[in-house]
Amino acid sequence: MEFFRIKKDIPFMRHALIFNVVSALTFVAAVFFLLSKGLHFSIEFTGGTVMEVAYPRAANIENIRKSVEGLGFTDTQVQSFGTAQDVMIRLPAQHGVNSTQQSEKVIAALKAQDPDVTLQRVEFVGPQVGDELAHDGLMALGMVVIGIMIYLAFRFEWKFAVAAIIANLHDVIIILGFFAFFQWEFSLTVLAAILAVLGYSVNESVVVFDRVREAFRDRRYGKLSTPEVLNHAITSTISRTIITHGSTEMMVLSMLIFGGPTLHYFALALTIGILFGIYSSVFVAAAIAMWLGVKREDLIKPTKPKDETDGAVV
Repeated sequence: MEFFRIKKDIPFMRHALIFNVVSALTFVAAVFFLLSKGLHFSIEFTGGTVMEVAYPRAANIENIRKSVEGLGFTDTQVQSFGTAQDVMIRLPAQHGVNSTQQSEKVIAALKAQDPDVTLQRVEFVGPQVGDELAHDGLMALGMVVIGIMIYLAFRFEWKFAVAAIIANLHDVIIILGFFAFFQWEFSLTVLAAILAVLGYSVNESVVVFDRVREAFRDRRYGKLSTPEVLNHAITSTISRTIITHGSTEMMVLSMLIFGGPTLHYFALALTIGILFGIYSSVFVAAAIAMWLGVKREDLIKPTKPKDETDGAVV
């Protein structure tokens, strides 16, 4: 399915150096903010108090959130779970205040708002759990990266694998850089969004590389140089890119606008990842593959010339 078809190839590779310089500067800035400011981890990583409360009727999440924040708690998470009457409240750890004191303070404020609310459970999540989550998250990220490299190396060629993984890590680091610069809360849902962006970004690179391989094998494009083949591959997939990324971004933006605080940073990470995923597939992955010297012979096995003496009668 195509909305339109561009007949003349757009010379993307002519401007590859300029865009990659911009990309490199953005990448360096992201690394700088990660090292200087660091990520603002949620209580899932730093530890805190988890409360479960129950209401006799559907709970007003926004009013509950305002009541909790009015007590001076910052970076709280208030969300429904199970049913509309059950609410989970996550509070960050405070120096000199234990979990029991925090929960008593919060439930008193909630009872002043609605006397029928009941406290179901209070649990303290220690920072050691956060360390385990961080370790497991990094392990998952590393396994995804290694799996992508192996897949691309087998499906295409090692130069494409290196180019794609650099482009994907470029997307991940820039997302983390945004979260470090603005000190947005980094939670498990954001980590899930980053893992989703890795798969989403590599899919775009695979589509472009598939078209590159087709062009190299097509005799009609036999006289085209490698940059011209890359330009043709990217141009011929633009319509598909607009349909795929446009429809996905519409869904993500709806979560960002209407999903509330629970989905806000998840949708924000996906939005940044989708936008930079398109950019990196065109100007980072394709350009790096070109600079690594990918050529027609890398994807087409040379045919062995037939021996004229075969079958000859001596």
